[in-house]
Amino acid sequence: MNRSRLTRCLHALLALAVVHQLLVSLVMKAPEEGREAAGLGGGLFEFHETVGLASFAVVLAYWLWAWLRRSETSMASLLPWFSAAGMGALWRDLQMQWDVLRTRHAPEYEPGGPLASAIHGLGLLAISAMTVTGLLWWLTYEAVAVDGIGETVKEIHELFAPLAWAYLIGHALMALWHSWHGQRAIQAMFHCRRD
Repeated sequence: MNRSRLTRCLHALLALAVVHQLLVSLVMKAPEEGREAAGLGGGLFEFHETVGLASFAVVLAYWLWAWLRRSETSMASLLPWFSAAGMGALWRDLQMQWDVLRTRHAPEYEPGGPLASAIHGLGLLAISAMTVTGLLWWLTYEAVAVDGIGETVKEIHELFAPLAWAYLIGHALMALWHSWHGQRAIQAMFHCRRD
């Protein structure tokens, strides 16, 4: 399946944003309530906020493009658990992948396959949860009228972080694994030739 230039650009922006946000989150330091961000940790926290707002826009654009595009992975393929047909295709693909693995061979890389699409959809949902809760935390951080909501949103935001890490690591490892087996997974997503 060929990916459009817009899909590849949005994927690259999303990948950069996710990697940046997760790495910065390891060393940033949120300021205490009522205080300004200070030092390197505080500066990185403010940078995390700024990139987070841009990341929200990228995620929103990705969802909009996934909904509008016609010749690539459909929204129904990204979110198959909402239909019997989608779940059936996912189950059949999962069984086929398992059968190939049992023969000690690498399953063929299928970027538009039901399993790959569903996993991409789960990753997009996890990153969406991170950006939405990050935005809500940013909006409620200093709001006195919604006392306690900001802290709850912050906790939800932090709850999704391990899922984002797991998805990022798993996604990268699978791309490398397919490439190691001679399948052009990375090149297919990040090639720069004209459409």
